[in-house]
Amino acid sequence: MGWQTTFTLNKRAKGCHLVTDEVASHIKEGLDGVKVGMLYLFIQHTSAALTVNENYDKDVRKDMDMALDNIVPENLEWRHTDEGPDDSVSHTKATLVGSSITIPITDGKLNLGTWQGIYLTEFRHLPHSRRIVATILS
Repeated sequence: MGWQTTFTLNKRAKGCHLVTDEVASHIKEGLDGVKVGMLYLFIQHTSAALTVNENYDKDVRKDMDMALDNIVPENLEWRHTDEGPDDSVSHTKATLVGSSITIPITDGKLNLGTWQGIYLTEFRHLPHSRRIVATILS
């Protein structure tokens, strides 16, 4: 059996943002009655990404943003800057982090580890809202 929805996350500016609760609120209906299944989340954008990481200490999110800025610096001679100076750098970071994640479902709940949460990694400086396609298979 399959269930799918598309929803929009709240606007956020550049940074790594914990969005587990926001995602859970949008997929609650699809989790009902799922004993064993999988959640697939896909972001429909090329300048932001999804990942699973530390959900407790906010410093981890700041550290991740800092590390990505060092791995893919904004001050390179980027050619694709149609939407601003953070255009191509955002696409590059999105490629490194990824556009989709998979999370197991057990007894109608996301089966994340104790310290795991869902991150939206936003690479644009200006706040953007992001569309997510959620698919649940059981």
